[in-house]
Amino acid sequence: MSEDASLWALFVASFLAATLLPGGSEAVLYGVLQLHPERYGSALAVATLGNTLGGMSSYLIGRLIPRRKDMTGLATVQRYGSPALLLAWVPFVGDPLCVAAGWLRLNPWWSALFMAAGKLARYVVVAALA
Repeated sequence: MSEDASLWALFVASFLAATLLPGGSEAVLYGVLQLHPERYGSALAVATLGNTLGGMSSYLIGRLIPRRKDMTGLATVQRYGSPALLLAWVPFVGDPLCVAAGWLRLNPWWSALFMAAGKLARYVVVAALA
């Protein structure tokens, strides 16, 4: 697979993995780095961007939910605010945190920043294993 096609596949996998759809982008990142180790920085950037944009789509969904009832992850996000989104990468926990952040109308810029930092840290660990 060409370098460009690999990076596009990584972006799509990373985006989808951060939504409510099941999927794992770590294996795709690992594969891209095995095929194209010289693209280390590009692969980390693409995976982080795709995963952060996917998380922000969950944030947007949260903003669209009527504010009538409590939801999963709400207490954590209320307690810690945007820094709670450092854990947006955690399976089964991250998606509800992103939705709760949107529902609480947390600052989208701070939310995206903390989300990206947590996701980048996770991808750096995966890349180190590659």
